[in-house]
Amino acid sequence: MIKNIFQSRKLSGLCVLSILLGSVTILLLTNDTIDLFPYLSLPYLRRSSLSVIPTSTPISSPTNDSSPPLESPVNQTRVDDHPDDQGLELDWLKDDKQWKVSLKIDWKRCESPDYIPCLDNTKAIKKLKSKRNMEHRERHCPERSPKCLVPLPQRYKVPLPWPQSRDMIWYDNVPHPKLVEYKKDQNWVRKSGPFFVFPGGGTQFKDGVIHYINFIQKTLPILDWGKKVRVVLDVGCGGASFGGTLLDKNVITMSFAPKDEHEAQIQFALERGIPATLAVIGTQKLPFPDNAYDVIHCARCRVHWHGYGGRPLLELNRVLRPGGFFVWSATPVYQHDEGHRNVWKTMESLTTSMCWKVVARTRFTKVGFVIYQKPDSDSSYESRKNKDPPLCIEEETKKNSSWYTPLLTCLPKLPVSPIGKWPSGWPERLTETPVSLFREQRSEESFREDSKLWSGVMSNIYLYSLVINWTRIHNVMDMNAGYGGFAAALINKPLWVMNVIPVEGEDTLSTIFDRGLIGIYHDWCESFNTYPRSYDLLHSSFLFTNLSQRCDLMEVVVEIDRILRPGGYLVVQDTVEMLKKLNPILLSLRWSTNLYRGKFLVGLKSSWRP
Repeated sequence: MIKNIFQSRKLSGLCVLSILLGSVTILLLTNDTIDLFPYLSLPYLRRSSLSVIPTSTPISSPTNDSSPPLESPVNQTRVDDHPDDQGLELDWLKDDKQWKVSLKIDWKRCESPDYIPCLDNTKAIKKLKSKRNMEHRERHCPERSPKCLVPLPQRYKVPLPWPQSRDMIWYDNVPHPKLVEYKKDQNWVRKSGPFFVFPGGGTQFKDGVIHYINFIQKTLPILDWGKKVRVVLDVGCGGASFGGTLLDKNVITMSFAPKDEHEAQIQFALERGIPATLAVIGTQKLPFPDNAYDVIHCARCRVHWHGYGGRPLLELNRVLRPGGFFVWSATPVYQHDEGHRNVWKTMESLTTSMCWKVVARTRFTKVGFVIYQKPDSDSSYESRKNKDPPLCIEEETKKNSSWYTPLLTCLPKLPVSPIGKWPSGWPERLTETPVSLFREQRSEESFREDSKLWSGVMSNIYLYSLVINWTRIHNVMDMNAGYGGFAAALINKPLWVMNVIPVEGEDTLSTIFDRGLIGIYHDWCESFNTYPRSYDLLHSSFLFTNLSQRCDLMEVVVEIDRILRPGGYLVVQDTVEMLKKLNPILLSLRWSTNLYRGKFLVGLKSSWRP
């Protein structure tokens, strides 16, 4: 009898084992979306030229199952809590079923995994009369924002962590190999097994970007990376190795380039974890304030600075800080053919008329190299014999005028001291009163209060009470940044923050740059200029209540879903009424959500696609 029982159990165990093995085999044979076990084959291990193979954490694409719920956060007292708020939270969560109610929405997929609504509007682009001044690379948003969900690339994986991602990324996450072939002689990027690898080369720095950056410092020691120079703009950035390397020197670089000028270069940058945005100097201003950047860099960025009446160079002058530097390395500078000489003569004429001074001019390997400095007072403009370009009138340079605004044909007047003085060195400038606030006492008081508030909220709530795995966070966006207090409170974390200033609100973007942080103007009723799956965490503090009066909340959430990576977080601080509207939409996307003290909604994006 006992023997029969053991035999029976043995047979049952073998049956179960056989079923499990069969199920795994079927899964491996039928799964054409996700590469579950990319490193189990010996041929692959022998082929790999990399000494360290990171662990792959693939993203699945379920069609029916939702993500597991977030863990409940630990209750702590919030620095600005009021007793009434706790009652509001309890009223909302009295019925737990209400918290879990999802909207019934028939979501559809977008056609492309790289869809950017305002840059991929082919109907509007076809109607353009000319492409001469890069109008086709500028924003052309559809009349109604799309409500489709961007699909994942096949075999999409969780991005590699920083700083490993700076040197290598998963090929399957950005499967665009054209740049490898196009730039194969310039060492931008190469493909190695399942990775894109970034050796640190570039068009102008074939000997390596570190050598190039050190050469700039040696040529002009006053630049002093990471102390005097903190905020840099890299024009036509390639794979953004220049900006990525400067992060090691406490310099934060806004890298930008137009979409598809070199396939996926900005997508490469963001996947690597380097600050970047899609933009072009075409017919409209860049979405940055006046007098923002300490240094602007261009390594053969293929911008015709002398074209369009010199407007592109005037735009650089607008966003460059008084006394700031333009570092330009380009082969045409010292070439001997007539066309290149004419370009150089035009540049010399333009920079002279703008009162830019050449502070360094040399050669780097076979490349011409010149560094200009912008004047720090209007006295240089007044002493010009030829007043062309003229000084701007006040209406042309009013605050918050860098959104859908034509390029200037004039020189903005420079701020009067002490407002126009250079900020303190880094890191002192982060906490000192920003130079742009010297004129307004009330703003200075608000700035101090904001900094104190965010320091407390970050240490008491965001870092410890909200269920966020900060070790996975590197690319961060603050959707309504104010004075940049959220970013400042995270300054010691290994991450960077894109500070967004909504165009309908108070213009505080100059203050953010004065503090040594980066940011951009945007209207959240439209799509943001970035690729899908660009950010690990999006943060919003009392943005949605005002935004919902102008926009369809559903469309804004769809844009957030587009920007955020699978496994990424959305953190919203807003009114209870707004969180009640927002939560069901997130649940309809199969996100996991959690509420902390009735004011902080945390959403965790799943990999579900319809």
